[in-house]
Amino acid sequence: MELFVCLLVFLPLIAAQATKPTAYPAMAPVEQYRIANREDEIALARTAAPPSISADAEVLVLGSHGYETAVKGKNGFVCFVERSWTAGFDDRQFWNPKLRAPNCFNPQAVHSVLPQYLERTTWVLAGDTRQQMIEKARAAFARHHFVTPEAGSISFMLSKQGYVSDDAGGPWLPHVICFIPPGRPGHRPRA
Repeated sequence: MELFVCLLVFLPLIAAQATKPTAYPAMAPVEQYRIANREDEIALARTAAPPSISADAEVLVLGSHGYETAVKGKNGFVCFVERSWTAGFDDRQFWNPKLRAPNCFNPQAVHSVLPQYLERTTWVLAGDTRQQMIEKARAAFARHHFVTPEAGSISFMLSKQGYVSDDAGGPWLPHVICFIPPGRPGHRPRA
């Protein structure tokens, strides 16, 4: 009975969300995605993780052709400010120029997840459409240029600043993302 009640309550909300038109159907002018002051972007990127991590992390900023190293790191972590095109290809806010999501990857995520974010950014700044990016991503996974996340890959998104979506209207709840690689058939992790 509870399942039925939940379905009655949440199905209309889910359906309404699914039928919402794309808020940003095309890319805005590239300057709208930039943070005018490089030092402001560095400071925002560092808010993603605790200072004990972000103080010694490499920091990337959005340049004219992709992300560039603004600060060399010492601990293997990389902090940067995500833009909207790192979302799922079907995300309604894929081209939202207001999105600024501070993120800090641990070394495992730097090796396996960050390259995809960096490559997508170069595609966007080169003028690729969403469909071209989808095709390039499929090809990159097929040739193992893009890989599944390494075991232990995590991302800190602890910032109380930034702007993660129009729905949130600013920052979201501070959280840590654990990237889980898909399991092997028949393989069971040991307790």
